[in-house]
Amino acid sequence: MTVGDVAGLIAAIAFVLLVGALAVPLVKLGRVLDEATRSIREVTEHSVPILDEAATTVAGANTQLGKVDTITTSAAQVSENVSALSGLYAATLGRPLVKVAAFSYGVRQAFAGAARKATDRGGR
Repeated sequence: MTVGDVAGLIAAIAFVLLVGALAVPLVKLGRVLDEATRSIREVTEHSVPILDEAATTVAGANTQLGKVDTITTSAAQVSENVSALSGLYAATLGRPLVKVAAFSYGVRQAFAGAARKATDRGGR
């Protein structure tokens, strides 16, 4: 064996040791990537039912909001009808009743004044 052959043999052994030293971290990295893939698969399997349930819940909430919208629209219409009815009542009965009340008050005051004058004249 020549010096060149020995140097080549040493270089080959050094290269094999280098490849072996680099292979260990690469194998470990491969295991880490396999574990990460498995974890992502499990997360996906568990999150899909949760997303489906959330979609169902949102659809149910939208249905309920539609019902609430219908109720509030109906309540607004009832409020408008009550307002119109109270305005109609005030126009048809309120003003005449106020006039009748004012007239009856005036008549009572007039009779009370006449009665006072009569008692004042009779008592003198």
